Amino acid sequence: MGLQLYNKKRNFVATPEPKDRPKGKVKASASQLSFVVQRHKASRLHYDFRLEMEGVLKSWAVPKGPSLNPKDKRLAMMVEDHPYDYKDFKGIIPEGNYGAGIVEIWDHGMYSDLANSQKRKAEKLLLAGLESGNLKFRLFGTKLKGEFALVKLKNNEDNSWLLIKHNDGYAVHDEYNSEDDTPQNSPINKWLMANAKNKTVKKKKS
Repeated sequence: MGLQLYNKKRNFVATPEPKDRPKGKVKASASQLSFVVQRHKASRLHYDFRLEMEGVLKSWAVPKGPSLNPKDKRLAMMVEDHPYDYKDFKGIIPEGNYGAGIVEIWDHGMYSDLANSQKRKAEKLLLAGLESGNLKFRLFGTKLKGEFALVKLKNNEDNSWLLIKHNDGYAVHDEYNSEDDTPQNSPINKWLMANAKNKTVKKKKS
């Protein structure tokens, strides 16, 4: 997919988001591939799930966030590739910019193919899975651990996928809500609480 669409959607004079690196200056993890899940309060609260491949982050918007329960099939909409440096991005995207709102890192770590192969072999297998629409991988995160799959919905032209947890030793079988696994004092939660208070005050005045 490349970063052309990412660059086209952003004005880097106005947004603190990472720029694409100069041509020939591709950066990548040294020995293991990286992943990040960012919680994003834009027009709607959602989660951005990103996997490093070929020096960029393949990205999906997950409205309900990832789940550790294998019964949950989370809708994941594939969006434009993001720069490798985006894995460390958190902060505020100003009003008037694409994706305006608050971004915080919900989880991060390394990931691999299911066999935990060496990076070069793992990346090759993962790219093949991405191309086929059946991407299976293992996460080594703080919150997300074990085997997952991204499965593309057939006969669908809008890049709809499903993010599914495999039934392994890290799976849970109770109801799982990624919102419950978020610090109360996170920047987004502070904004949500302040906004809720403002709405309450306005209602009382009216």
